[in-house]
Amino acid sequence: MTRNNTWNIHAVAAFVSLSGIFFGLDTGAIGPITVMPQFLDTFGKFRNHAIQGALVATILFSASATSFFAGALSDKISRRRTIMIGALTAAIGSAIEASSVKLWMLVLGRLVAGAGEGLFLGPCGVYLIELSPPNVRGKITTMLQLFITIGIASGYFISYGTVKLSNSFSWRTPFIVQSVVAFTLAAGMELLPYSPRWLLLVGRNDEAFEVMEQFDRNGVEREKAELLARQEADTTDATLRETFRDSTTRWKTILAIFLMGMQQLSGIDAVLYFAPLIFQQAGLDSRNASFLASGITGIVLVVVTIPAQLYLMDRWGRRPSIIWGGLSMGLCMLVIGSLYASGGSKTTAGKWTIISLIYLFTIAFSITWAVVLKLFIIEVQPNRTRAIASTLSHSSNWIVNTLVALTTPLFLAKSPSGPYFLFAACLLLTSLVCILYVPETLGRSLNEVDQVWNERQEKTSNLLARMQEKTKWPNSEVMTARAEEIGLERIESTATAH
Repeated sequence: MTRNNTWNIHAVAAFVSLSGIFFGLDTGAIGPITVMPQFLDTFGKFRNHAIQGALVATILFSASATSFFAGALSDKISRRRTIMIGALTAAIGSAIEASSVKLWMLVLGRLVAGAGEGLFLGPCGVYLIELSPPNVRGKITTMLQLFITIGIASGYFISYGTVKLSNSFSWRTPFIVQSVVAFTLAAGMELLPYSPRWLLLVGRNDEAFEVMEQFDRNGVEREKAELLARQEADTTDATLRETFRDSTTRWKTILAIFLMGMQQLSGIDAVLYFAPLIFQQAGLDSRNASFLASGITGIVLVVVTIPAQLYLMDRWGRRPSIIWGGLSMGLCMLVIGSLYASGGSKTTAGKWTIISLIYLFTIAFSITWAVVLKLFIIEVQPNRTRAIASTLSHSSNWIVNTLVALTTPLFLAKSPSGPYFLFAACLLLTSLVCILYVPETLGRSLNEVDQVWNERQEKTSNLLARMQEKTKWPNSEVMTARAEEIGLERIESTATAH
């Protein structure tokens, strides 16, 4: 690549976001696949809720495991090469799934695909945010979420179309499509540049500035100066221990882990993975009707993510989007749980209210948490620990996602209202934490984020100190003296009475 080459950041981001297409295709297709008659004819042992949840969660087991060291690997061999290895692994796993004739082959394929997914998905987000010029960073990094929603919608409708096939290609075709997408990503990453911030971390400054100029010739000088000013503090030997060494880095990492875990406890993947089951439970008894309703969910995700990416995210800001998104989703889940608990779900009006609230929930998620959370948790991290912190937060996401996938079918079968109350409580708790600790990072450079972070933590510390002062109990000496005084008064009262 010569200095005269230029890159279109939107085109590069669109190609890297094929990783989101892959993730979305599996998310959208696996639920419908597990209830296809042709699939059940091949794997008859999957005719209960526990096995259905286990099959969905298999890919998440290995993804959560490999995501733990994806950040360290991307620091070692580069973001680009880590994505290539992960995508190639995922492609092989999907090919195994598509060719499965035995149960163990299907499980093996999902484990291999998950291992690749865990390797590439986190580094893709880091790669995009490090490659993007500051003026378009928000839109570029959230393109990954847009492509995830496109993948989800595609997964639903591919399954809706192939279920009409009379042979096993009805459930094999979605896996074939996933394999092709992953192979394309693996092959194309070889043609893309390295992340400029990774090049700086390994001391290849000239190459780093060359890449930056190829993407942003106007604003690159200021960013160069900022990066050089911090380069002495940014080294390649950042470790897991260093991520938790000082209080600022530690709490940034903990907040990222918490937010990404709670993103799954919002209930979004319970809705996406098990949409046919959820819509059947809500009153759409026909398989085709529940499949179509699931596909409409995917379309809704795409339609609302586009304005969120292009306009709303930079209009509303990070902090309001996270807080109000959590509160609105929590309200939806609370009302759905109440309708099931009260028996209101048995009425026609109740059923359609539940279906409408499921759509409102997905809209609220898509325009807030879906596009903002991943961007915020990467923006707020220091350069030297960004990859590892991002990895840990994505690992949290995978682990909680695994638990949700395993338990949701069983939970819904035992208590239709229970999962919704759980998700509502998690959403409201997360909103409270964000009110206290999440700063506004919109319009800030990656270096200026440190300042707004410190300001927010100081405000919260002062607020909590004032609250503690107002609710402070009297000290022990005062309490003891008062107890003795009360005791003497009682003795004197008794003596007088006698």
